[in-house]
Amino acid sequence: MAKLEIRKYGDSILRKQTTTISEINEPIKNLVCDMLETMYLASGIGLAAPQVGVSLRLCIVDIDPQQKSKIVLINPEIISGEGKLSIKEGCLSFPGIFENVSRFDRILVKYTDLKGEKYEITAQGLVAKAVQHEVDHLNAKLFIDYLPEWKRKYIEKKIKKEKKIGNW
Repeated sequence: MAKLEIRKYGDSILRKQTTTISEINEPIKNLVCDMLETMYLASGIGLAAPQVGVSLRLCIVDIDPQQKSKIVLINPEIISGEGKLSIKEGCLSFPGIFENVSRFDRILVKYTDLKGEKYEITAQGLVAKAVQHEVDHLNAKLFIDYLPEWKRKYIEKKIKKEKKIGNW
């Protein structure tokens, strides 16, 4: 396993549509292992392949601090959602930035796992929020896209300032 570089806001890959995975092979399995290590080392609860520079429809989620509830989602698709949940949300591609984002509280998601098995599961609460956040990455959408324009511009200005002084 290897720790991968997490791409930060401004990297063009974060705004690129991802490609469907047609075969679950060793390189994909190795990528998942590396992504898990990277996510855990960064104290994250989710990570999408574009965040580590790979434009594939692959993401992982694990909200358990003991790292015992990982979900590997290959070619995920959110089928439906209901209810609303608005809590602070962060992103490994936006270190130190947290904002309230409203998302579905309960979702039905279809995906393939690492063994090639197809699943349809219902996720609720923080798991649902994390899955939606990561699937958005696969669709070139970022959590700041849910914010009012003035708030996005404020964050972008803050990031530009951080880049100038070498903290980004």
